[in-house]
Order: sequence, then C-alpha cells, then structure tokens
Amino acid sequence: MTSILVPRPIALVSSMDALGTCNLAPFSYFTGCSTDPPVICFVSGRRPGSPPSPDRSKDTLTNILATGEFVVNIVSEDFKEKMNHTCAEVAPEVDEFAVSGLTPLESELVHPPRVAESRAQMECRLRQTVSIPRSSGGANTVIFGDVLRFHVDELALVEGGDGYEVDPEKLSAIGCMGGSTYTRTCDRFDMARPR
Repeated sequence: MTSILVPRPIALVSSMDALGTCNLAPFSYFTGCSTDPPVICFVSGRRPGSPPSPDRSKDTLTNILATGEFVVNIVSEDFKEKMNHTCAEVAPEVDEFAVSGLTPLESELVHPPRVAESRAQMECRLRQTVSIPRSSGGANTVIFGDVLRFHVDELALVEGGDGYEVDPEKLSAIGCMGGSTYTRTCDRFDMARPR
C-alpha cells in the first residue's frame, strides 16, 4: 500500500514534551482534510519494542497528547539529509533538532518551535485523535490539527490572480514513495478543469 499511494507529502512534525524537550520526526501519511476551517492530519504508528518489551507510542504522539500543540514543517529538497537524521530511533530526552542540525525557530501561537530551514510551516492545535487498532496489537493514531497560523517564506511566493500564491518550484518540496525512495516535485503539468 505504501508503494502505490504515492507520492506522499512529508510532515516534519515538531513537538515538545511537558518539560520543554523538543522532538522532530517525519511522517508521510499526511494530508490536508479541510480548508474551512484549515485542518491537517497525519498518522503516528507504534514504535516497535524489542521482546519482551511492548510496542510504545512515538514521542510525537505522546507529546501532542500531553500539550495539545505541534508544528508541521514542509520538507524541501535542500535539507532532505537533515530531515532523514530525524528518523533515527533515539530516547525521548534527545532533541532531534540537535541530532539533525536543523534550526529551531520560535513559533508565534504554540510552544513547539518551527524548523527555520522549512519554507512553509503550520502551527497547529490538536483537534482530535482517532485510534486504528492493528491486527498485530497496539494501534496507529490519526492526529487531526487545527492550523492556527501559516508561515510561508516570501522567497517561495509569487504574485497570482488573487494576490500571492506558493510557487511549487521555489517550495521545492519532496515526497515519499515506498520504502526509502523519495521523489522531487519538479516535473509538473497543468490541466484545466472542464466547465
């Protein structure tokens, strides 16, 4: 399934635990699900345990449930290697900003920082979660977030018919295919909707 539902955008999610430790992790089951109000969602799976330890929730989910806040940072090609470092399995007290070399940038409405290298970020408040039980035990969790504030780098904007819009060439987002394969978003075409 992960190889045919492609390409998938990547949500590089920054969160913070109750003690202020930052967490940064990428999720490719991610999409927008409402524009009015603006709501996004992504799926947090279970972190596999080593027998006899049980599976446990990922730090991102634990943090969001504790604080109700997170930031989704869009991944551009120029920092893909640093994003990949945030996939590493590390202890909850390890700050992935430090591990990856990405730069924390203070948010305006939530506590978790944004990723300064990201050209588009969404500050979010938890709306709800939906648990999807797994046949092998545990559950995946769909996290829905209300977007409280959008941030888009001016360098990624162009003038459009109704003001400014995001230029996909300048955003230079990457997507996830299957396994460890990624894709660029530079090969595009337009099709007008039929009237």
